[in-house]
Amino acid sequence: MREARTTCPYCGVGCGVLASVENERIVEVQGDPEHPANFGRLCVKGSALHETLGHHGRLTRPRVDGVETDWNTALEAVAERLAAVRAAHGPQALAAYLSGQLLTEDYYVANKLFKGFLGTPHLDTNSRLCMASAVAAHKRAFGADAVPCSYEDLEEAELVVLVGSNLAWNHPVLYQRLKVAKQRNPLLRVVVIDPRVTDTCEIADLYLGLKPGSDARLFTGLLAWMAKRNKLDRVYLEAHTQGFEEALAAAREQDAAVEAIAADCDVDAERLETFFYWFASHLHVVTLFSQGVNQSSSGTDKGNAIINCHLAGGKIGLPGAGPFSITGQPNAMGGREVGGLANQLAAHMDYDTPGARDRVTRFWATERLVPCLPEAPGHKAVALFEAIERGEVQALWIMATNPAVSLPRADRVRAALEKCPLVIVSECMANADLLPYADIVLPASSWSEKNGTVTNSERRISRQRGILPPPGEARHDWWIVCEVAKRLGFGEAFAYTHPCEIFDEHARLSGFENGEGPGESRRLFDISGLAGLDRDAYDALAPIQWPVNAGAPHGTARLFTDGRFATPGGRARLLPVRPRPPAQALDAARPLRLNTGRVRDQWHTMTRTGRAPRLMNHRAEPFIELTPEDAAEWGVAEHGLARLEGAGGDYVGRVRLSRGQRRGEVFVPMHWSGYFSGTARMGTLLEAHLDPVSGQPESKHGAVALAPLAVEWEATLLVADDLGVAESSWCDESRYWARIPLHGCQRWQLAGGESACGGVAKKAAQRDWLTWLEATLPVAPTLWCTDPATGRLRAAGVDAAGRLRWWLMAGPPVELPNLAWLDARFEEARAGVGLSAQHRRRLLAGCDDGAANQGPVVCSCHQVGQRAILEAIREGDDSVEALGARLACGTQCGSCVPELKSLIEEEKAHASAEPIEITAVA
Repeated sequence: MREARTTCPYCGVGCGVLASVENERIVEVQGDPEHPANFGRLCVKGSALHETLGHHGRLTRPRVDGVETDWNTALEAVAERLAAVRAAHGPQALAAYLSGQLLTEDYYVANKLFKGFLGTPHLDTNSRLCMASAVAAHKRAFGADAVPCSYEDLEEAELVVLVGSNLAWNHPVLYQRLKVAKQRNPLLRVVVIDPRVTDTCEIADLYLGLKPGSDARLFTGLLAWMAKRNKLDRVYLEAHTQGFEEALAAAREQDAAVEAIAADCDVDAERLETFFYWFASHLHVVTLFSQGVNQSSSGTDKGNAIINCHLAGGKIGLPGAGPFSITGQPNAMGGREVGGLANQLAAHMDYDTPGARDRVTRFWATERLVPCLPEAPGHKAVALFEAIERGEVQALWIMATNPAVSLPRADRVRAALEKCPLVIVSECMANADLLPYADIVLPASSWSEKNGTVTNSERRISRQRGILPPPGEARHDWWIVCEVAKRLGFGEAFAYTHPCEIFDEHARLSGFENGEGPGESRRLFDISGLAGLDRDAYDALAPIQWPVNAGAPHGTARLFTDGRFATPGGRARLLPVRPRPPAQALDAARPLRLNTGRVRDQWHTMTRTGRAPRLMNHRAEPFIELTPEDAAEWGVAEHGLARLEGAGGDYVGRVRLSRGQRRGEVFVPMHWSGYFSGTARMGTLLEAHLDPVSGQPESKHGAVALAPLAVEWEATLLVADDLGVAESSWCDESRYWARIPLHGCQRWQLAGGESACGGVAKKAAQRDWLTWLEATLPVAPTLWCTDPATGRLRAAGVDAAGRLRWWLMAGPPVELPNLAWLDARFEEARAGVGLSAQHRRRLLAGCDDGAANQGPVVCSCHQVGQRAILEAIREGDDSVEALGARLACGTQCGSCVPELKSLIEEEKAHASAEPIEITAVA
C-alpha cells in the first residue's frame, strides 16, 4: 500500500486528494488534510473518485476512419490531414476546441501549436460557456483577468453574498467551509440571491428570489442607493478608480427608488433594502458569483455591476472583501493563463496588448516557420461551430469536451460536425457522444493517470499527479499534441520529454519582458518564480497562489491590497451598466422561463461520474422541476413524464415538484448526454444568444413550452453488463428511455405507446412483452407473472447455470421494487454464482421479504434512502444529528444535510396538519 497526493478533477474548488494505492489500483480516496483548499474535506463526487476508475468503457487504441490502428499511423494521419487542409484553405481553416478538464501543460502545447505554429486563431475552450463573462468583467475593471480574493476571505468576511451560485451543490466543499465559518462567527451574515430556493439557502440569513436576468438591475440599484445615502468610500474612489460618475449616471437612468428596483427584480422591497443596508454598512464583504451571473447575454455587464459596488465602497484588497468569481471546472483558470480562449495569446497576453504578438513570436521562435502569430482573435465557441457549418473551418480537433451536449442549438452542432471534412477527437471514454462524428479518435489518459498542474478559483496552482499507468495504448494529451507537432515539422519547439519542461516554459513566458513595453503595466499573472524547477522539485510542488515571482516568492493570497491595478494608469475602472432583459423572450408559444444547472452528485456529461453507480442514485433520471401550481396548470404530474419544447428541439424528463421554484419557471439539469438518455440534452432547448463582449451564450434564460408525455406503458428493465445485447432495439422503440448504471447491471427506464415508432413498440403497447423479450434478449423468459387487474408483467431471464441475466417490470407506472436487492443478484451472477432457491422464489417480487424500495437516495455517501429517513423522523429522530446517529446520513461530506433538514421540516408540517380528534363531553 502506498499513498499519493493529487488534486480532484471536478469543480473549481481544487481540493487536494490522498489516494491509497494497492497492486496498481486506487482502493480509497480521502481529502488531503494539508491542502489549503479543502483541509481534508471531500464532497461525495470526490470521495467516489476511485469508483470511477477501471479499464472498462475506456478508449485504448487509436482509430482512423473507424478502424483501430497503431499510434504512428494515427499521428501521421492527423499531421498529414491538418497539413493538407492548411495548404488548401489556409491556416484559418483549422480550429481546436479544448476543455477545462485538460491540465495546464496540455493546454499550453495545444495553444502553442495552433496559434503559434499552425497560425490559426481559432482555438477556444468550453470555459467560454461558464467563465468568459467573468474574465471580460475582470479585464474591463482591473486591467487583467485576476480574481482578487482567496478562500480564507470567506472566513474573514462580515457579509458573504452568493449571487447565481448554488454553492451547496456545485462547490460543496467551499460551501461546507463557509458553513463552518458561520458557525464559528455568529456575526457573519450570508445573503443568497437566486431565482431558485436551493440547498445553499440553508445557511442564508436573507434570501432574495429575484426574477431571472434582473441581477444587473439589482446591483446598479445598489450603487445608486449607496450614493444617495452617502455610503460610498470617496477617498478610495478618488485615489484608486476612474469612471465612477459615468457608472453612477447609468445606474440612475432607471428609477432608483427601492420600490421600483424591487418591482423590476420581483422581490420584496423590505428584504431588498435590508440587503442594500447590509452591503453598504459592512466593509468586509465578499460577493461570490458564478454561472447564474455569467451565463447571460449581458453577463459581462452583470459582473461589472457587482464589481462597481465593491469599488465604490472600497470593499476590495482587504481581508474578507472583494468580488469573487467561482469557476466551474478544475482548470478553467489554468486554461485562461496559457491562452486557451480565442481572444487570448498566452500568459495573460491578448491580441490588443501592445507588442504581445511580437513578444510571444520571439519567445516561441516561430518566425522561422510562420511570419507571426495571427493578427486578430479567432472564433469563440458558438461562432466556431457556425463557421464549421458555413464551411469556413474545414478541420477541428476537440479535446476532453462534448459540445454536442453542452452548446446551445446542440442538434445544429451535431449537423456541423457531420459536415466538417476532418474531425479529430481526443477522448478517454468509449461512450462519448462525439465519437460517431470523428474521423480520427485518439485515446487519452484520464484522472489518476494524467501528470501536470491545475489552477483553482483562488489562483492556487496544484499538482495533479499521475498515479496509475493509462490503460492499453492511451496517451497523455500533451504527448499527443507534441507528436503531431513533430510530424508537422515543428519538432524542435515541441521536444518535451516530461510535463515539468512544459511548465518551466510556461513559467518563463509569464515573466518574459513582463511590463517592459512602452506604457505597459506589469502583467499580474507572473509565475516566473517557479521557472527552473527540475523534475523532483516539480513533482514535490506544493499548492501555491500566483503571482509567484521575486516580489512574492511564496505566492500571493490577495490582490490589489495597495489599491494599484493592472490598467495603464493603475486605477480600477467602474463601468456604466444599463440592465438588459434576457434575449430569449417568452411568448405565447413558449411561455415558461427555462433555467439550467448542475445537480449535486453529477459532473458535466457524466462520462466519469456515470461510472460510479452510487452517484446515480440521488437523481437517477433526467428531470423537469417546477412548482405544484404550474404542474397543475400544464397538466403534468409528479414522477410522470413531460416534454419541454425549446428553440432547437425537445427535452423529456421526470416531473419533480418543488416549492423552491418560482411560478412560470422550470429547471433542468445539464448532465444527460445521448449515452444516458435519448431526449435529455439540455443544449437542444437553448437559442444561441451571446454576450456581445465575452461571447458567452445565454444558458440560464431559455424559453420553453411544457406538455405531458402521453405514454401507455412504462418499464424497468435490468440487463447484465456482459449479456452482449444492442440496446438500440429498445431505445428506438421507446418514446422515452434513460440508462442508469448499477453495480451489477444496467438499469433502463422505458416508456412508450401507440404513438411510438416501430411495430414492436405497438405490440409493447398491447403488453405483448413476452414475445418482445424473446425476440430482443438472448436469454428467453424463464419466470414471469401477470396481474390481469392492472395489466402489469414481471419477468426474468435465468440461464442454464442459474444466473440472473435480465429482469423486467412492465405495464402502468408503478413504484419501483428493491433495486439494490436485484442488483446484488446480478453482482452474484457476474461472479458466476447462480440464484439460490430462496432468491429464485422471491425474484419476481424483487426482494426477500417483499419490502418496497427505500426510495430515492438522499445520502449518497452512505446510500441512505428517503423512506428510511422519513421512518426515522416519524419515530422521533427529528434532527440532523439524530438521523446521523441512527442512519449515518449527513455524517461524511455533509452535502445532504440541507435535504435532511427539508425532509424534517416537511414531515413536521405534515404531522401538524393531521386532523385532531376531539372527544365531546356532555
